Amino acid sequence: MIDALVLPRFDLLRAGRALAVLLRDPDDLPQVFTLIDSISGTAPHRLLFAFRRTESGTRLLRDRPDILPILADRPTLRALPEGSFGRAYLAFVESEGITPEGIKSASQGITPRTGAFAFLNQRMRDTHDLWHAATGFKGDVLGEASLLAFTLAQHWNTGVAFIVVAALLKGFGRMETAVIRDGFRRGRAAAWLPAQEWESLLPLPLEEVRARLQLGAPPVYTPIRSSQLRAEGVI
Repeated sequence: MIDALVLPRFDLLRAGRALAVLLRDPDDLPQVFTLIDSISGTAPHRLLFAFRRTESGTRLLRDRPDILPILADRPTLRALPEGSFGRAYLAFVESEGITPEGIKSASQGITPRTGAFAFLNQRMRDTHDLWHAATGFKGDVLGEASLLAFTLAQHWNTGVAFIVVAALLKGFGRMETAVIRDGFRRGRAAAWLPAQEWESLLPLPLEEVRARLQLGAPPVYTPIRSSQLRAEGVI
């Protein structure tokens, strides 16, 4: 059944305003959510259809687990075995100074959704940093652009494509562009991550998770922070 509140969206004016802010400040997370929400088109409907075609996706849609409390429970994550995927996730969010609650707060301006669409939106938002930990892309500007390219290869979303193209056109050099392109290639080669039951993967060794998800070795690149881009006059 199609959710009446989730019609295909192509609000180019709203998306343009969000993109203009992002080009000045790549760290403005609410604008990322706004841009993607503005021109998501049929992406939510295609995502729901793809979930329903997998056994794990069907289970997730049936049970609708809330992973945020698990990811916010740092003492429990810290008690997981050394070298586990959950510990890698914890190391990532602590190194970046971010929390799942903060990311949830940054998404409050998007169009309200109900039912399965609300669950999928929440699931994709709350597991984004698990994708970081699994793939090895850091939370810097280049790492975010590369992970979005990876995401785009897994599930096309016009809003995500806008951000990736803007990053490519903003002035990255050949080596940085190659990292973003490699993110897309990795996304095409990997298992389908949206419907993964991440809760069961957290205690497993990180390398086992990467092998199971066909992610390959983590990428090797020099992170680029927004402060560096400002100093160089790129933003």
